[in-house]
Amino acid sequence: MIASMLAQRTHAPNLLIIFEAGGMGPQIPVLPISVGDSRTFWKAVGASSMHDVMSACQAGYIDYGFLGGAQIDPYGNLNTTCIGNHDLPKVRFPGSGGANDIGSLSNKTIYIMRNQAPRTFVNKVDFITTPGYLTGPGAREKAGLPEGSGPFRVITQLGIFDFEEKTKRMRLISLHPGVTLEQIKENCSFELLIGDNIETTPIPTKEEIKILHELDPQGVSIGK
Repeated sequence: MIASMLAQRTHAPNLLIIFEAGGMGPQIPVLPISVGDSRTFWKAVGASSMHDVMSACQAGYIDYGFLGGAQIDPYGNLNTTCIGNHDLPKVRFPGSGGANDIGSLSNKTIYIMRNQAPRTFVNKVDFITTPGYLTGPGAREKAGLPEGSGPFRVITQLGIFDFEEKTKRMRLISLHPGVTLEQIKENCSFELLIGDNIETTPIPTKEEIKILHELDPQGVSIGK
């Protein structure tokens, strides 16, 4: 939420933010606490419903969906359901909510994984809540999902990743300042593809930091 709010106030003033609970095109004053917060309808072009939002996804109107998860694998399959056997799990998570719809039907999906570690970047997720590229090239389309859709970027506390076109496997494209390639590899349980020209993620400008604090005065997302 805060990333889209920042974009709307800087380089993307015409960005149309759509919330799962039905807020369409709001001009959000400060960071909402959830996708159903009344602030997600502030000065919106529409106050609709989850049904209409998911219908917009199905009709191909959503350019980018944003998701997080507990586990992700090399093909961008996401788990927000459980750790361990589904019928007798070690840990039970909230489940899909709208994540399956968003990841299946948005034109592109961006994952924000706040804790990249060997237990979160796994060779095979314990349960596929949201399909990425499933088993590789062509698998999404074979399953009936829109052609050309799928994971676009993965953003973690260590770096930024995309998905290599031929193999559909996750690939490192940018390191955050101060992070080494060794740290990336140490916090990944599968063989990660490495881009030819690894960039360094730009740090936020002073103006961006100022706006972020205005958007999140309670420090819920970015801290005090």
